[in-house]
Amino acid sequence: MRQPRAELLGITTVTGDVNKRAAIAEVLCRIAGREDIPIVAGRSDALAHGPGQPWTAQYEAISHLPHRLDRQPNSAVEFMRDTIRSRPGEITLLTIGPFGNIALLFALDPEIPFLLKNIVSMAGAFFGHENHEWNCKCDPAACGIVAASKRPTHTWFGLDVTLQCALPADEIRQQFTGDLLECVASMAEHWFSHTPHLVFHDPLAAAAIFEPHLCDYAQGRVISTPEDAHTYFESGPGNDRVAATIKSREFFDHFFRVMHG
Repeated sequence: MRQPRAELLGITTVTGDVNKRAAIAEVLCRIAGREDIPIVAGRSDALAHGPGQPWTAQYEAISHLPHRLDRQPNSAVEFMRDTIRSRPGEITLLTIGPFGNIALLFALDPEIPFLLKNIVSMAGAFFGHENHEWNCKCDPAACGIVAASKRPTHTWFGLDVTLQCALPADEIRQQFTGDLLECVASMAEHWFSHTPHLVFHDPLAAAAIFEPHLCDYAQGRVISTPEDAHTYFESGPGNDRVAATIKSREFFDHFFRVMHG
């Protein structure tokens, strides 16, 4: 929402209470003065098996603020399909959660990946961490469908690089100033009750759309095992690009420069 080079066309939610997740997005959009952005609830359950995400801990931090809880679930696929088909070749699809909506979208309309400008995901673990990452683990079948789908380009930001973008709780409280970041900081307090820092997994993937030099990449093919969503990377020919290293200080400079205008 703060990135001046972005035209944000919509936000979709997935897994668990998709209406509470949509409410979080709604509150953040309202604080940012962006009530024009469509927010659409998606699929609640994992496709075949997996734990999903039944809890929405951050909702408690915004539950007292005005918001809706009446969006129609399972509407995300149709919304994304219509939006992408209305702007062929222009849209970057950013996924920062489990792949339930995206797997259904690609299965329903296999042409969609070829109508996108790019697909960017915070998902997977390719160079350590037992090749396990939560967005893939909580809906393994969906991750497997997306990884196996035919698509011209897909950039992955795995746990290996995103874990290097962390700030301690005290620094978050000091630097997250202004209405929008203060609201995010209030949601982060849930995590600070059991961990001393906040990792910027998703913001890195979003920032690299506009500042690709923040990372170095390896080209090849991503493989995901549908039974347990372990992710593997085979370098060489392939349409997948995996972030291999990160310039974390440059990322934080960029993040706060954009967020503080």
